[in-house]
Amino acid sequence: MTSVLIALDEPKATAIGADLERDGIRVIGILAPGEITVSLLSESDAVILPATRSALTSELVQACDRSGVRIITLGTGDSRLLGRYGLPEALPEDADAWQIADALADETPITTTPQTPSNRRVIAVWGPHGAPGRSTVAIQLAVEMMRSGGSCALVDADTVAPSLALLLGLGDDAPGIAAACRRAELGGLDAAELARLATRVETSAGGLEVLGGLNRPSRWPELAAGRLRTTLQVCREWADVTIVDVSAAFDADEEITDDLAGPRRNAATTTVLREADVVVAVTAADPLSVSRFLRDHAELRRLIGPTAHVAVVANQVRPGPLGIDARGQIRGALERFAGITDVSFLPLDQRAADAALLHARPMADITPRSALVAAIRRLVETLEPVRPTGSKVTAGSRRGSSRVARWLRPERGALAASPLGSGRELAS
Repeated sequence: MTSVLIALDEPKATAIGADLERDGIRVIGILAPGEITVSLLSESDAVILPATRSALTSELVQACDRSGVRIITLGTGDSRLLGRYGLPEALPEDADAWQIADALADETPITTTPQTPSNRRVIAVWGPHGAPGRSTVAIQLAVEMMRSGGSCALVDADTVAPSLALLLGLGDDAPGIAAACRRAELGGLDAAELARLATRVETSAGGLEVLGGLNRPSRWPELAAGRLRTTLQVCREWADVTIVDVSAAFDADEEITDDLAGPRRNAATTTVLREADVVVAVTAADPLSVSRFLRDHAELRRLIGPTAHVAVVANQVRPGPLGIDARGQIRGALERFAGITDVSFLPLDQRAADAALLHARPMADITPRSALVAAIRRLVETLEPVRPTGSKVTAGSRRGSSRVARWLRPERGALAASPLGSGRELAS
């Protein structure tokens, strides 16, 4: 005889219990969801619960898994929540006893699978030690990604030197990625919750959702691998593109330690790199950074596999440390020592970088005519080769696309048409 535990509101619980008893199913208890104990679970074959987040906690699901107890849910149900736990589809809230009995007798119930669009992507921005410009590139990529019309999220998963909040003028007291990871471990993270935890930054391309990083690097255990992996999965439901800034070190061999069950210092970086659809690998255009990049690139390939999509970017390109032909020197070294033939180059624009730091805004908003901004737009085109009609990126434009620039265009046009307009005024 099948034994069930009913954890529903009254008087519905009593009515269902009486009907199930008449159908030959033994009801061992009727109680509230929060009153379920391990001893009661050990005596039952199934538990009947409402399909709500307050009832379906991760602790209860784990206890049922350990005791071999099936979970039958009633109500409209959240497909993301049920799919996350691998539970069968919820029965109607007004389901009769015979429907519940049929669900208990079904040996192969249909589990709920959350529907995630296949075009949702996670892009990791990584680079070796020495400040090659990972965070700056991540911010500019996020802004330019939004120009195609999709939504974009920016996540700071750097456990060593998180900086996105400072670069964007945000406070370090926002919940951010740490709160999202805690919610993910409890099974309560979804797209709506991520939107609540994120900070919206208005840019020239639209609203950018930002999940700030840790306000103290000592909090790195909060970004555990399992938590962050679940958070990234939910990010695919939340935004069309999620750009994640990570630290330099990932140390694929750090699992060789005495404490196999403890947290890993660089688990956040390792998890993001493995989960990402594209890895934007950034190196600064100087001999020291290129040397570090070549050494770490081999470990990166060993971690994510030889077929993973890695877009190599040489940042801060200038003739000083590498001679006149800096691009040729970098391209030759990468091809000779790592077999890398496809490289994108970002020029050094110190004026634009200083202006962005001064105003704590993306470069595209402050200096839209910057050569660096145009180069990142060309980089985005290589990462997103297929774009909807009418969403062409103006990578080669020197006019800029910020709101201020768009507002000034008609004024400049009217001035040029006026007989009083002078070259001096137009240049200003």
